Amino acid sequence: MRILMITPEGPPLARATALVDVIEALPRELRARGHEIGIVLPYYREIRENAEVHHKDTGVTVDVRLGNRTYVAEFFAGRTAGGVQLFYVRCDQFFDRAGIYGEPGVAYEDNAARFIFFSKAALELARRLTPSPEILHVHDWAAALVPVLVREAGMPFRTVLTIHHLAEQGSFWGLDFGLTNLPERCFGLRGVEFFGRMNLLKGGVLYADQITTVSERFRREMLTPEGGSGLDFVLRENAHRVVGILNGADYARWNPEKDSFLPSVYSASELQGKRDSRDLLLDELGLRPPSGATIVFGMVTRLLPEKGFDVIIPLLDRLLSDEVRLIILGEGDPAYETALAVAAKKYPTKFAYRRFYDERLAHLIEAGVDITLIPSRIEPSGLSAMYSLKYGALPVARATGGIQEIMEDYDPTSDSGHGFLCYDTSADAFWDAIKRAREIFHTDPACWARLVRRAMAQEFAWGAAAERYEEVYGQLLGEAKTRAA
Repeated sequence: MRILMITPEGPPLARATALVDVIEALPRELRARGHEIGIVLPYYREIRENAEVHHKDTGVTVDVRLGNRTYVAEFFAGRTAGGVQLFYVRCDQFFDRAGIYGEPGVAYEDNAARFIFFSKAALELARRLTPSPEILHVHDWAAALVPVLVREAGMPFRTVLTIHHLAEQGSFWGLDFGLTNLPERCFGLRGVEFFGRMNLLKGGVLYADQITTVSERFRREMLTPEGGSGLDFVLRENAHRVVGILNGADYARWNPEKDSFLPSVYSASELQGKRDSRDLLLDELGLRPPSGATIVFGMVTRLLPEKGFDVIIPLLDRLLSDEVRLIILGEGDPAYETALAVAAKKYPTKFAYRRFYDERLAHLIEAGVDITLIPSRIEPSGLSAMYSLKYGALPVARATGGIQEIMEDYDPTSDSGHGFLCYDTSADAFWDAIKRAREIFHTDPACWARLVRRAMAQEFAWGAAAERYEEVYGQLLGEAKTRAA
């Protein structure tokens, strides 16, 4: 099969969200299974300035119309580290910026124009590729207009929309609809209009041939008022086209047995490398305790309400009043960034906060901490928990979305499980889960060692997910052939 993935994030970007990890691993797995895979993403400044990124100008340019104005799209070509074909859409007016969607806490005002342009340019590329792709697989709101454009223009592509971040929908004021150059009937109940605004994700849901999301649990949550981020009734009407496929973990990049970012590698049977990583992590951040018995907590995440920072911030004083160490890496809401920076100054020997994503530090945190905190209200696939389990950093997490598919709560009666779950959104409930984990760490080292080994034995490779996507693609192409006959 010939599949072209259209996405706002992907390699070689530093990890903005977990979508980068997905777009690195899933196409590589599909290519290994014999499919022709390409990826299209914007030519951001970060890519242009990365000296390690090799690409060439294809010489192809197209005019892209947005409303009454025309912009020029240039196309560059390269490959991912896994050998997958990459295409970049260049328009410096839209993408030569410091951020992807915005800069600290503020979205770019012209994001509607930026990603409508990207969607149209990606389609122009798809029309020119030889042989032509059969499936256009688009990811999240920033590419969700593609299925609408395909259907309205009668293009010979089948479309799949994967929802990774439901809360982010590409909602813009209604006048931005003119940038799409679609007929007025598309701005209505059965189109991209949503309570008077243009909602790109809603359009993708209605027009895509198939919708997927990143775990079965999250699929169920999306259909409820509590978990649907306002789109629940639209998703319920189209539930027959929504499939939950659990993401895999990219063990080519995240594996303590061969991780080049660590001072020494380790496995479940030999954990000295984890202790070495812990020592290096604490030394580099100035958190080395006088005694090695201190428990170390960590988070590598975005600082957003849905990631549970309304739970974490109130717990900081309670947590750091004990002899613990806490390390958080991530950026997001300026209010949360400020609160963490203040706490780091208040507890300089116990807490380190680093705002800007650093690949080496992210790996060192996974390897060096004892516990990963995942208080998320929304955790679609639970990729961070998958990585933490593999590195033996036991998750304390709220039971939501994909977390429920990949984690089993520790039960002392049966000595089963490999993490600590809480089933309520309150700070007190999450604190109780932290206390359960901390007590076992301090009072029963043998039990803790069993849990670490059990966690590291969990496997979530991409093979199973790739097989499910193959089924989705194959079904769509079978339907297309039946219609043609």
